[in-house]
Amino acid sequence: MDNRGAVSAFLRSRREKITPEQAGLPVYGQRRVPGLRRGEVAALAGVSVEYYTRLERGNLKGVSDSVLDALAQALRLDDTERMYLHDLARAAGPAARARSPRREARPAVRASVARIVEGMPGMPAYVMNNRLDTLAANPLGRALYSEMFADPACEGNVARFAFFHAAARRFYTDWERMARFAVGALRVEAGKHPHDRELSNLIGELSTRSDAFRVMWGSQSVHVFRDSTKRLNHPLVGDLELDQETMSLPDESGLSVVVYSAPPGSAAEDGLKLLASWSTTAGLEEDAASAGTPSSPRPPQP
Repeated sequence: MDNRGAVSAFLRSRREKITPEQAGLPVYGQRRVPGLRRGEVAALAGVSVEYYTRLERGNLKGVSDSVLDALAQALRLDDTERMYLHDLARAAGPAARARSPRREARPAVRASVARIVEGMPGMPAYVMNNRLDTLAANPLGRALYSEMFADPACEGNVARFAFFHAAARRFYTDWERMARFAVGALRVEAGKHPHDRELSNLIGELSTRSDAFRVMWGSQSVHVFRDSTKRLNHPLVGDLELDQETMSLPDESGLSVVVYSAPPGSAAEDGLKLLASWSTTAGLEEDAASAGTPSSPRPPQP
C-alpha cells in the first residue's frame, strides 16, 4: 500500500494550521493561503523549497531522522505527531514498500494477562489490540460495555460501537472527544502498520458507513491512548466518571490492558459496585438458564 497520499495530506494539514506569527515570521501584505507557505516551512526546517515540495508530495523515501526532526520542529508537531511522521517515513522505505498487503493475525492474549484482567473484580478491565478490538474482558468490563458486547455488528470493536451504535452518543458523555481519540489512534496504527489488511478494511468500513468518521479522518489528527478521564452514562447505573489507564504490553503483540477505576468514596465507585452486583447476578441467572432453571434478570436497584 502506497502511503504517499497519507504523507501529503498530513504535512499539508499541519502546514496550514500554523500562522506566520506562531512561527515567528514577519507578515507582509495579504496572504492567499492558510498557514505557512512551502518556502517558509523549508526555511524553518533548513532544507530547499524543492526538497520540501518533494516531501509534501508524499515522497519520504530515504529521508534522514535529522531532517524529519527538523521538519517536526518547523511544523510544531507534538510527540505523537512526530512519532507518526517517523512511522510514515519507515513505511515508505524500500523494505516496507516491497511487502505486499497481508492479513495480520490477531495476537493471542496470554493466559497470564487474562488472569491479571480477571483478578481485578472491582475494576472494569479489558485487553485491546491496535485496531481497538476488545479481545478479553473481565465480568465488570463486559458489564460496563454491555451494549457493545450485545451487538454482534460491533464485533467487540470500540470504533464500530462509537460510530455505528445509536446508544454510543448517550453512553459516551464526551462522545465527540472520544470519537476523535479513536480516529486518531487508528491513524497512528495505520502509519505503523500500512500493510495490515484488517486495519485497512476497518478504516474503509468506518469511512463508508459513517459521515462523522469520514470528516474526522480527514482532519489528519493522531492520538495515543494513555491516561484520561472517561465520562460515561450507563443504561443501568447512570453517570460514571472513571479514570482510565492504558498499559501497553512489553512485547511485539501491540496489545494493551485498559483499566477503569473510581476514586474511593465517589459516586462512581458506588456505581461500579452496583454494576458489579448486577453482573454477578446476571451471570448466575445465565448459568441457571443454561441449566434449564427458569429465571428473569432484574436491573440493579439504586
